[in-house]
Amino acid sequence: MAVARNALRKREKLREFALSLPGAAEEFPWGESVAKVNGKVFAFLGVGDGSHPPGVTVKLRDQSAHAHALATPGVAPAGYGLGRAGWVRIRLEGVGAPVVELLCDWVEESYRSIAPKRLVAELDVRGS
Repeated sequence: MAVARNALRKREKLREFALSLPGAAEEFPWGESVAKVNGKVFAFLGVGDGSHPPGVTVKLRDQSAHAHALATPGVAPAGYGLGRAGWVRIRLEGVGAPVVELLCDWVEESYRSIAPKRLVAELDVRGS
């Protein structure tokens, strides 16, 4: 159970990071948390109550980030045909699960691929 608690903490850190991005909002379609910007999902965050294995789904357009993600244990193309568009599903627990810093990088990459240019520019100004 310690692994599950660690994965749930990791999920909560990702959720907080995603919602800190300019214009980000949380919604609960299908009973799970999603992070949206400009009305479009950039991260599927799942449920935080431990009833399902913790995971996150993000869109990675950058070829090297996408390849790196798919070479990571517990990462696979997302279901429902989303994998063909660059979406990957990432397990947050288990041997070789990505660290939260890398996951935040992937969440930010997904955000950048979905967000309007003005919000990406705001993020760039915030980071400098």
